[in-house]
Parts: sequence; structure tokens; C-alpha cells
Amino acid sequence: NVAAGCNPIFVKRGIDKAVDAAVKELAKNSKTVKDSEEIRQVATVSANWDKEIGDIIAEAMNKVGKDGTITVEEAKT
Repeated sequence: NVAAGCNPIFVKRGIDKAVDAAVKELAKNSKTVKDSEEIRQVATVSANWDKEIGDIIAEAMNKVGKDGTITVEEAKT
């Protein structure tokens, strides 16, 4: 804790090590999504099990492709 007098450089190094370890663990546990049905399943889970929203997300992902970008904006209505 920097406020308690720890060296901020050491704190940053510790954070960097923790981030590296977390990224490696996530990569180890990740799985490639193979088809549009798996995209739909992941999207539905990500949408708090809302199938309608999951379908919309999956459709958008199919349109933009694996390297595409989807932007979501709040509606004014």
C-alpha cells in the first residue's frame, strides 16, 4: 500500500506480475468458439441468459466477423 509507505515502483511491479499471471491462466483455460451456434450460446450466457439479446449479439458478431467491432449505444427512447 503506497499510502502506508510502500515503494510505488514495487507496487507497480507486483501488479504487473499479477496481470501477467492472470492473462496466462485465462489463456490456458480459454476455448476457441467454432461455429455460430457456440457464439450464440456464449452471447446468451454473457447477456445474463437472455436468449433474445444473445441472438442479437450473435447475429451482430456473424455480420462483422471474428476481427470486427461492435459498438453498443444507449437509445434515447
